[in-house]
Amino acid sequence: MKNMPNDKLQKINSQQPGQHEHNQNLFSITELARELSISTRTIRFYESKGLISPDRVGGNRIFQNRDRVRLLLILRGKRLGFTLKDISEYLALYDADETRVSQVELLQNKVDQRLKKLNGQLHDLQTTIEELQQMRAQTAERLRQGNQ
Repeated sequence: MKNMPNDKLQKINSQQPGQHEHNQNLFSITELARELSISTRTIRFYESKGLISPDRVGGNRIFQNRDRVRLLLILRGKRLGFTLKDISEYLALYDADETRVSQVELLQNKVDQRLKKLNGQLHDLQTTIEELQQMRAQTAERLRQGNQ
């Protein structure tokens, strides 16, 4: 874990609880969890996977806006069906490539793969729905014939 510089520690220590959220773009784990509607356990999980790395003040985690943005990207990636490995690769490229070209190329490749998979699933779902609708029509017809 990285250590926080003394000047940041002094700013945090001089603020009222919760005040740092708005004035310094610093967040406690509870504040982030509440804002993003996730559990603190989820945040600690992403930290354990190396996807975020908050500063430490004693035993407390202090998250900067960078960590907040990374969490938003992680949550968006998960919502879109990307794996943590995919998300980790994407975030690592952000730090490694100042031009962001590699990051954008990777993202485009991952999006293309995901779209291909989802389109396949959509086709399968449409086929299943059509079959179920046919089955429903057949059973309704049998019931109608049986009641005459």
